[in-house]
Parts: sequence; structure tokens; C-alpha cells
Amino acid sequence: MKKVLFLLLAGFACSFLSAQEEEKSKWGIKFSGFINTDYFYDSRQIVCARCGHFLLWPTPEKLDPEGVDINARGSFNFLSIRTRARATITGPDILGAKTLGVLEGSFFGHSNLDLNEFRLRHAFIKLNWEHTELLMGQYWNPMFIPECFPAVLSFNTGAPFGPFARNPQIRVSHKLGPIKFSAVVYSHADFVSAAGISALRNSMIPEMHLHAQYQKAPSANSPGILLGGGAGFKRLVPLIETEQGYHTAEGVGSFLTELYGKLTLKKLTIKAEGVFGQNNYDLLMISSFGITSVDPVTGRMTYAPTSSYSFWTEIHSNNPKWRPGLFAGYTKNLGAGQDISAGGIVGSRGDIDFIYRISPRLIYNVGKMRFGLELEYTVAAFGTINPDGLVEDSKAVGNFRTLLGVFYFF
Repeated sequence: MKKVLFLLLAGFACSFLSAQEEEKSKWGIKFSGFINTDYFYDSRQIVCARCGHFLLWPTPEKLDPEGVDINARGSFNFLSIRTRARATITGPDILGAKTLGVLEGSFFGHSNLDLNEFRLRHAFIKLNWEHTELLMGQYWNPMFIPECFPAVLSFNTGAPFGPFARNPQIRVSHKLGPIKFSAVVYSHADFVSAAGISALRNSMIPEMHLHAQYQKAPSANSPGILLGGGAGFKRLVPLIETEQGYHTAEGVGSFLTELYGKLTLKKLTIKAEGVFGQNNYDLLMISSFGITSVDPVTGRMTYAPTSSYSFWTEIHSNNPKWRPGLFAGYTKNLGAGQDISAGGIVGSRGDIDFIYRISPRLIYNVGKMRFGLELEYTVAAFGTINPDGLVEDSKAVGNFRTLLGVFYFF
């Protein structure tokens, strides 16, 4: 009897330990990322982030008493703050779904004051069923398409012509054959409107986005095709108290929409995207909102969004070693469509009429290393804001950036 009992206990212990080992084997963590240094020179002063690293557009003319343009002075910098680390965590299935967690950051900091400090990029959890995916956490804004974005060498990733932001969110996606539908609600964190980080929170509703995407993988006999589009809505409440001390809950609503496509041939990839947006300041684009009226007694204001459209296209080689490419983009200010002379445009981009960029590049990949040379010519036109938010009598200035990037991937 004792022998039988011992064998039963031993068998139970072995089963328990085996189950524990099997459960443990389902957990895993993979580290990846790259070490990067960028060397760049600009022919003019620029509007940028982090000591010139994230270039947006050149600064307007600023004439001194002798008529000399102060902003015509060039500059250079060497920076390694794009260096990035990523942890991908896998674990046991939950609720019948495969689980995945991602934590990613870089040394970009949040401002020039904390340059080189570690900054959160992505932090999200995914639950994947057979046809449905649930993502919770900080990830790319739904207007930024990871499957179709400019593969430029510059850290600006094509901004301000393509949307660029990361947001805390809840995203549900469902696949029906080659088509994926997504619905996203999200908030603002690092990337905020001209009214500040509280404006969306004070509206009491998150930003919302609906999206559809068709994808066909390339094969030996046919090219890969990606087509998609989406539309979103957000409402901001810039103030909850006026300067005179009165309560206010006036908001401003805005719509954003995009269409994009990618064609993957054997030797080339061609991409394009068009965006129409109202109040897309938080996406590092040029529209914002204006003040249409101010009550002289209470100080309460009413608002209207300003609009813009943008378009970019890119072509690059699919050669794994030598990869030349060419990017071009254009964006135009469309104004508010109504009188905003009561208070002007909120934010720092209202006097931009248009911007365009042409950017050829050459990338060389060898082993785990990448060397890239990119020439980026960006022109911005600045002028006088008229009563409906359009820009008149604009004058264009250009910046020529030469960028050399070095990467070591792990």
C-alpha cells in the first residue's frame, strides 16, 4: 500500500513539474533595436525638435535693421538620440487568444532640456484570435500606417506631409479575407493639439477613427497590393474657465481622412498617400483652429477648425544591399472658411501657405549595419493671415539638408 501511494505521489509530482515547465516554456522575451548616429548639415535655420534632429520646415525670413536675413544662417549637429531598444514578450493564451506585449523606447527625450533621456515610444498588449485582434496601450496613431509610410532616412518619417504621432488607445481589428476593418479610440499624450494636453480630455470623449485596409501579398507572378483609407473625428474644449473667471464649455470639432496605396513589384516599391485634415496640429501637420468670436463681458469664445491637405509619394528599390529611393511631398493651407479675425489662429503654424519637399537617398546594407546618405530640400512659404485663415502675399524660403546616418541593428 505504501509503495502504491508513493508511486501515485511521485506520478503527481512529475505531472505537476511537467505542467509547470510547459507553462514556463510558453513565456518568452526577445530584445531588438538599433544603435544609430546621424550627422547632418542645414543651409538655413529650421523649425524642428531635439536640437535639429526632427526637421519639419525652414524658418521664415527675419530681417535685421540692415536688411540681412538672420535665419539664413546654416547649422550642423551630430546626434545618437534615435538609438532604440524594444522588448517583445510572448506568453500563454488567454481567453482563446494568443498574447503579445511590446515595450519600446529611444533616447529622444521629451524636449531639448532632457535630450538623451529614455523616452517611451510604444507600450501595448495584443490579444489575437483567429480573425480578431485587440490592442491596448500606446501605439501609432491610426492615421500613421506602419505598412505604408515614407522609408526616408530622416527621423521625421515624411512629416509634415504624412501624419506622425503615437497615442494611448484601444484598437479592435477584424479580418474578412484580405480586408481588415479597425475601430480605434485614443487620447493625447506626447503629441498634443495647439490648445494643450487637456483640451481633448476636457471634451470628455476620446478621439475616434474607423479604418479599412485591403492587402494582397506579392508572389512570383503578381505584385503585392495594399490599399486603405480611414476617417476620424475629435472634439477639443480649449478652456473650461475664461480670463474673466466664467465657466465655459465651448468646443471645436474636426474631421480627418486619408487614402493610401502601395504597390510592391519585384524590383521596386511605389507608395502614395493623400490626407485631408482639420485641426491636425497633433499629427505634426499644419492646420489648427481659430477663434471666431469673443464675448466682451464673459470672455467666452467660439472656434472653427482650419483645414489643410497633403500628398506624398515615394519610390525605392527592393535590392537588399543597395537601396536608392526618392520621396516627394506637398501640403497646402486651406484656411477656416469663416471669419476668425476675432482672435486669430491658435498655435504657431497659421502663417504657412504651403510646404513641399524633394528628398533623394541611397542606403547601403551590409550584415547588421546600414549606411545612408539623404539630401532633403524643403521649401515653406510664409505670409499674412487673412480674416478666413488663408495666407496671402506669401514668400518662400528653402532649406537644404545633407544627412548621413549609420545604424547597427540587433
